[in-house]
Amino acid sequence: MKKRPSCVVRRAWVLCALALSCSKPDPDKYQSVADRIMVIIPRGATYYQALDSLESRGVIGSRDWFSLYARIRGLPSNLKSGVYTFDKDASWSSVVSTLKSGRGLEVRFTVTEGMMGFEVAERARSWLGVSRDSFVAAMRDTSLERELGIKPTPAGVDGYMYPTTYVVPMRMRARDLVKLMTHEFIARWQPEWDARLGELHMTRHQLVTLASIIEAEVRYRPDRPYVSAVYHNRLKRGMALQADPTIIYAYGRRLRRVWERQLQIRSPYNTYLNPGLPPGPITQPSDSSIIAALYPAPIGYLYFVAQPDGKHIFSSTYADHLAAIRESKRQRRADRVN
Repeated sequence: MKKRPSCVVRRAWVLCALALSCSKPDPDKYQSVADRIMVIIPRGATYYQALDSLESRGVIGSRDWFSLYARIRGLPSNLKSGVYTFDKDASWSSVVSTLKSGRGLEVRFTVTEGMMGFEVAERARSWLGVSRDSFVAAMRDTSLERELGIKPTPAGVDGYMYPTTYVVPMRMRARDLVKLMTHEFIARWQPEWDARLGELHMTRHQLVTLASIIEAEVRYRPDRPYVSAVYHNRLKRGMALQADPTIIYAYGRRLRRVWERQLQIRSPYNTYLNPGLPPGPITQPSDSSIIAALYPAPIGYLYFVAQPDGKHIFSSTYADHLAAIRESKRQRRADRVN
């Protein structure tokens, strides 16, 4: 005698039939993004976390019934992370297909290594139409700082917006954009780096702050561990870092050149007036700069000066440093003549 299908199986098939019969046609291609609901599924999010996001944003109403339908459609094993936009009345079939394929109304948004927070905000405004003020407010959202495990600072999560190219919806909310980039930072952080922090007696926030300064200083990539060594050596000796990029950050705009009078700006980020590290990162550092900050060259340099080609001359004594400055000026004069 054949067994009768269980109640759960019968309900599942009824649910499938209902969902398929109620599927709606694709949205009109001219529909405004403002009429759609945006949902972020972070990298590494579980199936149930994705359901929480869909339910909280109003994309699905009955979480349990949708979960059953989505399981039959194979969503749990095929869920793609990313930023999605859905119609306000999207069918279950459409939602599942979108999450499995990773499709969405998206554009590319690039954060380059060494960008300062105000520059990321300006790019979000010009590329995505995100309000600059909203972006700055999102950077200072204390809940994002708690997610990163850092103490509140005036600049918020500046320095933790991972530099890479993102595929995002047009006109996405500022907070969603900043959250996406900080989650990328968390995902890219390597567990072995935490062990190294213990050896250096530094917190992650201090390390990222140092890496952000290295990123701003270095044009010639092989110089990174040597610049790192200078700063580590200065920190150990209680010397001021005297990093020009921190002056630029304090001014909140790119300066063509840092002049003597500008070194007197009253700011906690001024590393000429304040010994030690500034309150937080000043740029979005690359992995290369983070690694350089973690593993400085084993050498006793205390000074460096940039040459016209972007490479640096490193010195252990102030007398040698003065000689390096004279050589750098000589090279610049020769370049102007030639």
